[in-house]
Amino acid sequence: MKSSLPKVLHSVAGRPLLEHVVRAAQVLEPLAIHVVVGHGAEQVQAALADYPIRWVLQREQLGTGHAVLQAIPAVAESSTVLVLYGDVPLIGADTLRKLADKAGSAPALLTSMVDDPFGLGRIIRNDAGVLIEVVEEKDATEAQRRIGEVNTGVLAAPCSDLREYLPQVGSDNKQGEYYLPDILALAVKAGKTIESCEAASEVEVLGVNDRVQLNQVEREYQRRQAEALLREGVSIADINRLDIRGSLSCGEDVCIDVNVVFEGDVKLGDGVSIGPNCVLLNVRVGDGVSIHAMSHLEDADIGNDCSVGPYARLRPGTNMAKGARVGNFVETKKSNIGAGSKVNHLSYIGDCEMGEGVNIGAGTITCNYDGVNKSKTEIGDGSFVGSNSTLVAPVEIGEGGFVGAGSTVTKAVGKDELAVSRARQKNIQGWQRPSKNTGE
Repeated sequence: MKSSLPKVLHSVAGRPLLEHVVRAAQVLEPLAIHVVVGHGAEQVQAALADYPIRWVLQREQLGTGHAVLQAIPAVAESSTVLVLYGDVPLIGADTLRKLADKAGSAPALLTSMVDDPFGLGRIIRNDAGVLIEVVEEKDATEAQRRIGEVNTGVLAAPCSDLREYLPQVGSDNKQGEYYLPDILALAVKAGKTIESCEAASEVEVLGVNDRVQLNQVEREYQRRQAEALLREGVSIADINRLDIRGSLSCGEDVCIDVNVVFEGDVKLGDGVSIGPNCVLLNVRVGDGVSIHAMSHLEDADIGNDCSVGPYARLRPGTNMAKGARVGNFVETKKSNIGAGSKVNHLSYIGDCEMGEGVNIGAGTITCNYDGVNKSKTEIGDGSFVGSNSTLVAPVEIGEGGFVGAGSTVTKAVGKDELAVSRARQKNIQGWQRPSKNTGE
């Protein structure tokens, strides 16, 4: 990966590769999940601290067989062990369940048919089509290298078999490693029949070993999510220009334009329209909302029939009631914007409690920070704040209050009062317009 970050912590759809694998395993409701770690163990453990994982340290990286051997002492004798890989994030729970079901009395292997098997272990079968061993690329003959069925590495086996066969696995190969698939030949020698099942697709078992494969897996994951949304009735302008890095739920008649990114937990109501190049992070959007181009919403709650953007930024703690509007080049933070209120352009609204039917003129700023503390601005129902006004918190504008354009408000404005705070205009007749200095 050419990175200081452990490979399994590189992300697909906003989650580490390993987290995708653990989540797939959890669907099977296992007795326990053991993760064998080596390089970057502390980083890996910290990144998945919220998961019920039993961590196993492999001090020396001596191959897959050696890795599994480190974990086996902590596994119940009667268990079926499913071996997964932290860099194979698209593996499906249905595939894993089928494989585990085949491992009742002998090991079972997940295989895949691939167009280019270079570098992968080949599946060797006898004349009856029964799997008898796996031969690694570097140890394979020329004829074996032409085989298109490969070992995915994903394996299920009775714990008792692993306890018996793993100590017998040797490292007499070109890699000098202990290969987990070598237990298959040992099981065959012991008279057992190896079962196998084939992965749903080649990409399901694609392991990530470089940035190219990471990108390939990312795009496949995003394509699957987009296609699922389409089947649920969501309109998507281009499935190749949509990224979901978390969870997204949509109501009916939702339209999503190009280059939209969803992060965290996002919920969209019925009839929501999202313009191009928007980012939504942990946002709830009500019915009938329009989010226009180039808008960025984070930890916000948008009520029904609201309008946001274009070029709006809603920071954490923004709540918009029914029919409210936040327009172009407006930034909000930790503010409640009442029903039908409008902040249409070029304004900053922070730490503000805004009532219903309020109109905020262009260029208005709530000055909520004095360099040490944050203070609140309260604006009553039906108030009007003229353009280019500065509201210095803490300050309150009463119901129906009116602030003249260009005012700096530092004191409370009562109900239905007009506040004007600006320098008196002076017009000078006969003044001389400046002329260019010619240097003479």
